[in-house]
Amino acid sequence: MASDAHAHPYDLARLYPPAEAERRRLGIACAASAWNPEEFLFQEALAQKAREDGAPPLMLCYAVHPQLPRERASFDDCLDFLAALAAGKRICAIGETGFDLFDRSFKDTEAAQDALFSAHLETALRYGLPLVLHIRKAMHKVFSHAASLRRLPAVVLHSYSGTAREAGDLLKRGVNAYFSFGNTIRLNHKEAMRSCALLPAGRLLFETDAPYQPFRGRAFSLWEDTAAILASAASLRGEAGSPVFRPGELEAVSDASFFSVYGNGV
Repeated sequence: MASDAHAHPYDLARLYPPAEAERRRLGIACAASAWNPEEFLFQEALAQKAREDGAPPLMLCYAVHPQLPRERASFDDCLDFLAALAAGKRICAIGETGFDLFDRSFKDTEAAQDALFSAHLETALRYGLPLVLHIRKAMHKVFSHAASLRRLPAVVLHSYSGTAREAGDLLKRGVNAYFSFGNTIRLNHKEAMRSCALLPAGRLLFETDAPYQPFRGRAFSLWEDTAAILASAASLRGEAGSPVFRPGELEAVSDASFFSVYGNGV
């Protein structure tokens, strides 16, 4: 069974209604991110139907995305919903949360992002849940929380764009970190490509971020993109002389990591 470490089935279904049928046909287990009750309940219904049908699972995740404070002042309702989900054991991970300092408009919401992250981290620690992190130009903030992050069962850095050295330093600090790569390794993102090539295979995950990381010439990404992302990763690792570089074995290792992080669903 293949795995997709991060996607948004609710948003993808609005753009491409056959998405869930395609996921099942391809046999892809997916970690499904949501930030509000409407998205989550839609994906929870998909996950329940998948369980009933014996289809590949959807691993349900929930958190307020760090970009959202640009659009809304308060998220108390969303955080209350998160607390209920965690207490009810209805989620596999909290995410995506984190920090986005990509430009001035995001930097202006840094205090709000800090408050949201603290709330997410506190809930993750209380209930022993993994965190899925969205990080742009903010790895220093991840390191500032390393002492708390190493108390979590796992931390996934979604669409990782940091350096291989930063990844290694995070692991040395005792954080059970995994680094997820998507279409950025096919779009000449030098640091993402180098990290994917050099990091230990057991620390790699792969994702479509569907629908948000489309291949060139496409409007949105799809589940079928997983195979091309894996092939690109294998090629990068082969060029770098890394020990695991064949697509099939790389898929097997990353799938094992995926289920180690997310379990078998809720």
